[in-house]
Amino acid sequence: MSKSKTKPKKVKDFEPNILVFCCNWCSYAGADLAGVSRFQYPPNIRVIRVMCSGRVDPSFILKAIKDGADGVLISGCHIGDCHYISGNEYTRDRFEKMHKIIIKQLGINEKRVRLEWVSASEGKRFAEVITEFTNQIKELGPLKN
Repeated sequence: MSKSKTKPKKVKDFEPNILVFCCNWCSYAGADLAGVSRFQYPPNIRVIRVMCSGRVDPSFILKAIKDGADGVLISGCHIGDCHYISGNEYTRDRFEKMHKIIIKQLGINEKRVRLEWVSASEGKRFAEVITEFTNQIKELGPLKN
């Protein structure tokens, strides 16, 4: 009896849990437009609407990962278009600092946490971002907590 060599199996049929923080004024409206326009994207996301992406505290992201999210996406207004003037600039700066902490201190792959700008008129872009991010997380496999 000979044993055949097989490649190590990835987690079969892995469907990631993805948490998406959307700002109320642009990204959430973009998600709504994607739905109304019937743009297809994976159903793996759970959206949390926040008034501004600047209100997403890094502890929210860490808690999401601790509680089983395989990926976290923060989405806000484009730079210069923030309803709260500079909330998204604050998000961008905070995200860069947080990314360093996630990568260096916690050992979490940087691709599991992402920041994207999506406006209210970009439903198609929202669907594309979600599809791309979901595929990226599928490639990485489940996050071992």
